[in-house]
Amino acid sequence: MQIERILHSQGFGSRKDCRALIRAGRLSVNGEICDDPAAGFDPGSTDGTPGLEFSLDGELWQFRARAYLMLHKPAGYECSAKPVFHPSVFSLLPAQLLARGVQCVGRLDQDTTGLLLFSDDGQFIHRWSSGRKNIPKVYEATLKHPADERLIAQLLAGVVLHDDPVPVVAQACALPAPQCLHLTLCGGKYHQVKRMIAAASNRVEALHRSRIGGLELDPALPPGQWRWLEAADLARLEGC
Repeated sequence: MQIERILHSQGFGSRKDCRALIRAGRLSVNGEICDDPAAGFDPGSTDGTPGLEFSLDGELWQFRARAYLMLHKPAGYECSAKPVFHPSVFSLLPAQLLARGVQCVGRLDQDTTGLLLFSDDGQFIHRWSSGRKNIPKVYEATLKHPADERLIAQLLAGVVLHDDPVPVVAQACALPAPQCLHLTLCGGKYHQVKRMIAAASNRVEALHRSRIGGLELDPALPPGQWRWLEAADLARLEGC
């Protein structure tokens, strides 16, 4: 594949833009400057695995046919490309990924922190954001009032939300501390964690999502930072 096509596919601008930056000597491939836009290279990837390695203005990149990312979402960001009251989570990603059309896989409230996935793969987005797929997600809630086993019993038995007569049941619950609740849900209702805990006569003061499926938020990833999902991460995601 021509190197200008490779750069274009990775979000580095239009074909014309990519030709210009290559001719300007800003691109290195496998450690050597490449100034020929028509030079051919094997991208080396047909999915989300890393392929051809190249450097643009000294920054190292690898070709990926599909983009799969995790972000450690901080509080105070909206999961929208057109935010209303707070900055967008998309402002935490590089322009190249935005140009590729990556989207949030599901959403988190602006005051909720933790694991947020992104992709430009429509099937992946649909599968992992659909509330009908019963994908377990683990949330860590800081409670306003100290709780005991009675709260766990309520959530495991099911609580009724004001807009749905069918009880909503937690898949798993744990209380590592009286005001720290770990809750596993398989649904996707609006504000579900906060509403379930409110229905059980308590209140969420802070909320953090730590796991989706079998994939946990990378503990080495600081708030506001992102990284690629590698093959092992995608395998863990499937291992619910």
